[in-house]
Amino acid sequence: MITKERVMEVLKNCYDPEIPINIVDMGLIYDVDVNNEEGKIHVKMTLTGPGCPSHVMMSEDARMRILTSVDGVKDCVVEVVWEPPWHPRMMSPEAKKQLGIPEEEETPTP
Repeated sequence: MITKERVMEVLKNCYDPEIPINIVDMGLIYDVDVNNEEGKIHVKMTLTGPGCPSHVMMSEDARMRILTSVDGVKDCVVEVVWEPPWHPRMMSPEAKKQLGIPEEEETPTP
């Protein structure tokens, strides 16, 4: 059985060539839809900016890794989307730490 968790695990091996952090921890993966009956995966991902010249290479890398590393996958579509726009707050705490971005302080509720 194909699981979203397995797909995300595989996507942790994909990197933006300009940033040494995987696309999952960068917060670039917005959605993973798994159809086990048909063996299909649909991934919605974004990039750090719409002018990123690596979008074709990165989405194809993600697609090929899923096709070759996740048992049961017969087809995979990786769709690059721009909404909502990516923001550094989407990064994992580990990624922020690696890039030296301070954790955002939570605003206390009154």
